[in-house]
Amino acid sequence: MKDIARLNMSIKVTSLDALNDQIQMEGKASSSYLAMASWCDQHSYTGSAEFFYRQANEEREHMMKIFKFINDCGGNAISPEISNINHDFSSLEEIFETALEQEIAVTNSINKIISLAKKTEDFAVENFLQWFVKEQLEEEKSMRDILDLFEVIGREGIALKLIDERIK
Repeated sequence: MKDIARLNMSIKVTSLDALNDQIQMEGKASSSYLAMASWCDQHSYTGSAEFFYRQANEEREHMMKIFKFINDCGGNAISPEISNINHDFSSLEEIFETALEQEIAVTNSINKIISLAKKTEDFAVENFLQWFVKEQLEEEKSMRDILDLFEVIGREGIALKLIDERIK
């Protein structure tokens, strides 16, 4: 009976599996941003902490958007198990570098799912993911803009406080 249900989905099984993997990735990104926010709070970088709390919420929203899409298409969205979250960072700059790397990985994953959807003619998935393409461009730009501040303002002392105050 389970196989029949999968046949009646509005999306392809390969897309379902890839989207469930993406749910896991978005959940891990959310948890990672919470760890970054905590580190920033502990080091009195309040602007950056608030930024990462918002990022954590955004990633959870992305996860939920995919989760709901799968279920709306007749699939079975899988709740992610999150582990291996890094909580140890050496600097504010390292956190933003890690955040950019994470966003690039999410972008690459979204792009792979779109490629798969095109290959299998899963037009619903391809269309659904277009919003994520635009969102990822914005996320990467945001992280790069913040990292540019370290080049312009500096990496030590009062420069870090000035950067933290500019983080929105």
